[in-house]
Amino acid sequence: MEDDQRAGVDLEALTAEMDQRLKDADAALARDYPGARAGRQPVHTVYVPADQVEPELLAAYANQAQMSVVEHGAELLAVLEGDEDLVGRVLAKLEREPIEDLRIDFEDGYGARSDDEEDEAAREAASVLAQWVKGREAPPFQGIRFKSLEKPTRTRGLRTLALFVEALATDGKLPNGFVVTLPKVTSVDQVEAMTVAAECVEKDLGLASGALRFELQIEAPQAVIGSDGTILVARMVHASAGRCAGLHYGTYDYSADLGIAPDQQSLEHPAADHAKAVMQAAAAGTGVRLSDGSTNLLPLGDADDVRAGWANHFRLVRRSLERGFYQGWDLHPAQLPTRYAANFDFFRSGLEPAVERLRGYRKAESTRIQDEPATVRALAAFLLRGLDCGALSDADVVTASGLNVNKLTEMAGRPIEKRKAG
Repeated sequence: MEDDQRAGVDLEALTAEMDQRLKDADAALARDYPGARAGRQPVHTVYVPADQVEPELLAAYANQAQMSVVEHGAELLAVLEGDEDLVGRVLAKLEREPIEDLRIDFEDGYGARSDDEEDEAAREAASVLAQWVKGREAPPFQGIRFKSLEKPTRTRGLRTLALFVEALATDGKLPNGFVVTLPKVTSVDQVEAMTVAAECVEKDLGLASGALRFELQIEAPQAVIGSDGTILVARMVHASAGRCAGLHYGTYDYSADLGIAPDQQSLEHPAADHAKAVMQAAAAGTGVRLSDGSTNLLPLGDADDVRAGWANHFRLVRRSLERGFYQGWDLHPAQLPTRYAANFDFFRSGLEPAVERLRGYRKAESTRIQDEPATVRALAAFLLRGLDCGALSDADVVTASGLNVNKLTEMAGRPIEKRKAG
């Protein structure tokens, strides 16, 4: 019998050829999909019209939120099914950090004013924010929403952006957590233009390159599906040269543009879910974060109205969390109790199941649920989010899982960064 003369596969040569063929694809993947961003994501963004920003705003906001719980404790307890511990945790959060992310609004919440009036409001609001930063009172995340780059409002929006950033910057730096929101985005060209505008502002004010980051407000159908049928929001993310920090869904503008009747406009409408699913896919792996929109049913009025408003808000926040939207808009101080209650309930109720699955995976045990490495990353990220917002403590997580924050961060695939919990 003759010896088998077949040559083996030249794996070295094959690998070299594949590396050469795929080098551009490898570079594009690393550039366009860098993975999770380091650091904490706020659970909400509070919108306040620019002319209402004054030195006492933060204290007044916290007091209104706390008083809503004091005055309607029975209603909140009913919404939370008698969970007094959860109410106590909410009150503690409102005491130590009532606002995680503040957006000073020069757009719809502020309206059209004379140029002199808006100029003055921009400078005064920037001065107040600078005072808060200097006094270490500022929320950990803050910024402005200025008027869009659509032609009718373009000049005014850019002027407000420039005036505000100029008044806020100190020694060539912006505060940590500062971001600006670009509303009513309808084209990739606008995102590219915003990138150039940010570069120009940085250069003129002596700021570091990349210091000015922005969020895109997805509130126009054209941003989701373009005239050629392509998903423009995905192209927008990659047209920002790494400056896009988030995609925020705009509930009511988007619904209205689709012709949805006003009493049916909601962040849980099927059309809203479709838009947000597209946003979610577009942002995946890019480090760009997602935010759901707002609800306009405020917990104000008599006891029944407050209970109904809180019940609706709690349910919607929980719904967003379950769908992977870990941030949303709040429009009134009385929405803060249910924002935090929903987050705390979500993460605390998920602590033990998450820990059990992590333990089973790490020990290679045969359990009812067999998780993949991607799910393990999600489980670790879940625990980190609970820590970030204050729903969980380090002791809670370490005691239950035996894992410290650095280990969880590594498992979640996040860059390790000094973390400050809410």
